[in-house]
Amino acid sequence: MSKTFSFACVHFAVAFTVGYLLTGSIAVGGTVALVEPLCNTVAYHLHEKAWAWLASRRAAEADAASASAALPAAA
Repeated sequence: MSKTFSFACVHFAVAFTVGYLLTGSIAVGGTVALVEPLCNTVAYHLHEKAWAWLASRRAAEADAASASAALPAAA
């Protein structure tokens, strides 16, 4: 848990620094530091759902292929 918290602190610090350096505004830097990780969290969730869907689709296709391969050939 400490490593996760440490990474979150680094992430916020980097987001703030980039926002501040690009705009010169502490308010914008702070907003970026709060909004960017939230957007990344939502994007990561959607990314994981897409990969899970793709994995289940590939598994279903593999099951269908092995089931059809197991059928006896028509004479």
